[in-house]
Amino acid sequence: MTAVPWLIPSPRPGGLSAETRRALGPLATLVDDPRVTDVFVLGGGRVYVDTGSGTFAAEGLHLSHAQALDIARALIESGGRHVDDAQPLVDVSLPGGLRVHVTLAPVATAGTEISLRVARHRAPELTSLDIEGSERFIPWVIRAVEHRQTLLISGATGSGKTTLLGAAMAYATPVERLVVLEEVSELSLNHPHVVALECRQANLEGAGEITLTRLVRESLRMRPSRLIIGEIRGAEIADVLQAFHTGHPGGGATLHASSLEDVPARLEGLGALAGMTPRVLASQVMGAIHRVIHVDRAQGGSRRLSVGTPRLSPGGELTLEQEMVEA
Repeated sequence: MTAVPWLIPSPRPGGLSAETRRALGPLATLVDDPRVTDVFVLGGGRVYVDTGSGTFAAEGLHLSHAQALDIARALIESGGRHVDDAQPLVDVSLPGGLRVHVTLAPVATAGTEISLRVARHRAPELTSLDIEGSERFIPWVIRAVEHRQTLLISGATGSGKTTLLGAAMAYATPVERLVVLEEVSELSLNHPHVVALECRQANLEGAGEITLTRLVRESLRMRPSRLIIGEIRGAEIADVLQAFHTGHPGGGATLHASSLEDVPARLEGLGALAGMTPRVLASQVMGAIHRVIHVDRAQGGSRRLSVGTPRLSPGGELTLEQEMVEA
């Protein structure tokens, strides 16, 4: 496997419980590797890892159908949930920084699929990220946080948008209270006052669900200095924008998008889920988001950043004006 230039590797302490380690079986060695950010088990038993610069086959490791199913069940059960034919898609977060998603057959047509996201046990530092043009971008990001600009960080899956958000928000002043909301905990911040809240899925009876929308509303009663959203994915966008717009500047969120130019359309699509017209969405974004930072993977594993400022077109539509970043 190749090294991870995006985040300088550090030894991963034994943060996983003995139960989780047993559940992982032969995958434990991969999870222990400080270069590995993701582990994937395909339906046919092939195993792949992501080291930050793409996915590679784990040489010499192949699971039988029975092994993959046993590992999937054991991991989900160690998170207090159950996966079976009646509930074949399950997602859990385990102590020690391991996020697990399992899909069973026949939904997974080739057999059991397992996705593991491995969180770093230390908060990433902005200066440790391999960013093209870092001499310009890193001081710019620090100034944006210090000036309490609200940042929306976009990028594709695995691009490093969550890592960048966590590293950036560490520059909030130590006297501030940071409230972090996520569907599944991934953000790690090097800051003395962090309140981390996580969504909860419904139980087998369909009760007990706590959505991101509810967490956003509850968080406003917790006196946050900055509100940080792991990822905006749905109708919660209306509450997030309203929170940023009404007295909580300087926070941040991430958004899945393939390019900076794609961000307005992605926001409009999410706004439609919340019943927001494009014009209403545009006006809310203009008042809530100061800058959009898009993260792209570059060759060799480094990351390329581009910055856009929300603008309104003559017709009242949301656009992004690309900004030249200077040191």
